[in-house]
Amino acid sequence: MSEQIVDILQQLISPEVKAFLMGIVAIIAIFYLISIIWVIRDSYLRGANPIIWGIIALIPFVGAFAYSMLRPPMLLSDRDEQDLDFTLKQRELMKYGECGKCGYPVEREYLMCPRCGTQLKNECRSCGKALNPDWKVCPYCCTPVR
Repeated sequence: MSEQIVDILQQLISPEVKAFLMGIVAIIAIFYLISIIWVIRDSYLRGANPIIWGIIALIPFVGAFAYSMLRPPMLLSDRDEQDLDFTLKQRELMKYGECGKCGYPVEREYLMCPRCGTQLKNECRSCGKALNPDWKVCPYCCTPVR
């Protein structure tokens, strides 16, 4: 009985079918190797430990799937760019303040609040620039402040 099954299998599995199956196995092996390389490279670019993730990626296809689910959300270059953008926006906001009385946003050079009319700074008699109340001399024209 078992010899009959072996004979039937040998008749079904012709050299063409064997070549086709070997081709499919080769394609799966190539995708497996590519997934390992992708995990190692991407983890390096995202600041994760590429050695640990490379070892995890050795688990066929499950390792690459686990990495894709747990990887850091941003590349290091994107994170640096986001930090730089945040710093630039922070510096831009430093040009502004708010009125001490009503809280309305005002620019650094405003002498009065445009909403409530509260005097925010003094004006230089000579050059007309805004002066902080604690300044003794105008830094723009060197005129003493009274």
